[in-house]
Amino acid sequence: MRLSRSENLLLIAGILAVAVNLRPALASVGPLIDDIRLTTGLSNSTLGLLTTLPLIAFGVISTLTPLLTRRFGIGGTLLGAMALLATGAAMRAIASVPALYLGTLLIGIAIALGNVLLPSLAKRNFAAHSGWITSLYSGAMGLGASLAAGLSVPLADHFQLGWRGALGFWAIPAVLACLVWLPQLSRLKRSEPKRSFQKALHDLGRSALAWKVALFMGLQSLTFYVVLAWLPAILIDRAHDAEFSGWMLSLSQATGIAGSLIVPVLAGKQTDQRAVVLTLGVLELIGLAGLLFAPESWIALWVSLIGFVLGGSFGLALLFLVVRSREAETAVELSGMAQSIGYLVAATGPIVFGSLFDLTGGWTVSLVFLFAVSLLKLTVGLGAGAPATVD
Repeated sequence: MRLSRSENLLLIAGILAVAVNLRPALASVGPLIDDIRLTTGLSNSTLGLLTTLPLIAFGVISTLTPLLTRRFGIGGTLLGAMALLATGAAMRAIASVPALYLGTLLIGIAIALGNVLLPSLAKRNFAAHSGWITSLYSGAMGLGASLAAGLSVPLADHFQLGWRGALGFWAIPAVLACLVWLPQLSRLKRSEPKRSFQKALHDLGRSALAWKVALFMGLQSLTFYVVLAWLPAILIDRAHDAEFSGWMLSLSQATGIAGSLIVPVLAGKQTDQRAVVLTLGVLELIGLAGLLFAPESWIALWVSLIGFVLGGSFGLALLFLVVRSREAETAVELSGMAQSIGYLVAATGPIVFGSLFDLTGGWTVSLVFLFAVSLLKLTVGLGAGAPATVD
C-alpha cells in the first residue's frame, strides 16, 4: 500500500523516534563504568558483559525478527521493541546487579528488533531514496549515542541521580517513541511472505555476498562497541577525569553523526562502493595509530577521526542491507542474517579488549587487536561493496 506524502512524513518522524533510542541505553554505560565498578566490585571482564550481553541478544534475535514481523507486522513489532526498551532501561535503575544485567538483556532484544527493521522500512517505503533515508536514521542513532555519552556523568553527578538513575533515565525517550510510533500500527500492513523462513535462511547461507555483508556489519560493530565501552576507561587511565573522558566519547559519537549522514548519501549514489570502503579503512587505521602513538594533546583529533569512520562504516553497513537486495522481504531477511552473524562476531570485542588489558596491565595490546580487526574489515568490505545483489 502506497502512503501519501503526509503519511510518509509521519513515517519518517516515527523512524527517527525509534532510531534515536537505539543507542543511548548502550552509550550511557561507558562514561559510568568506574562508578559501576566501585559500587558493584565487578571486574573489567564482567563489566564488559554490559556491552557484550546486548550484542549476544542482537545475534540471537536478529535472525528471528522476520518470524515476529510475519505475526505482528513491522508496525507492531517496532512498538513492542520500544516498550521493551523502556522496561529494560527502567530496570537498570533498581539497586540490584541481577536487575542491571536483566535490564541490559531486555534492552539488547529491543534494539535488535529496531536494528533489523529500519533498513527494511527504507527498502519498502523509500527505495528510490535509500541512501538519503539511511543517512537520516543512522544519523539519528548517532545523535542518541552522542547525547547519552555526554549526559551520563552530568545526570549521575550534577543532577544527583547516581549511575543507576542515569541509566534508568533513558526509559523516558523510549516511552515517547512509543507514542510517536503508535499511528503507524494502522498504516503499516502485514504482507504475505513469498518464501518460507527456512528457505530464506538456506538461500542466504549459500550466498558469499551475504556473508561478506554480515562480516562487514560485525567487524564495524565490534570496533564501535569496543570504543563505546572502553574509550572513557582508556582516557581515565591516562590521567583524564571522568567528565572529560565522557565528553571525548560524546565527541566521537558526534563526529560519527557526520559520518553516518555523509557516507550513505555518497555511497548510495554509486553502484560500486569499494572506493568508499577503502577510504574509510585507511582513515580508521590513521585514527587508531594516533590514539596509540600520538601526543595526548591531539587526543580530540584522533577521537573525532575514529568516530567519523565508525559512523560512516555503520551507515554504509546499513546501506549494504538495502542495495544488496532487490526486494523489501529480502532486505528484512538479509538484515536479520547479517546482524545476527555480525553482532555475534561483535560480541567478542568488548570482552576480548577488556581481558587483554587485564592480562597485560595496559592498553597497547588491546589497541593492536583493533588494528587487526580494521584490516580484516577492509578485506571483507571490499567484497561487500562490489555491485551485486544476494537475490
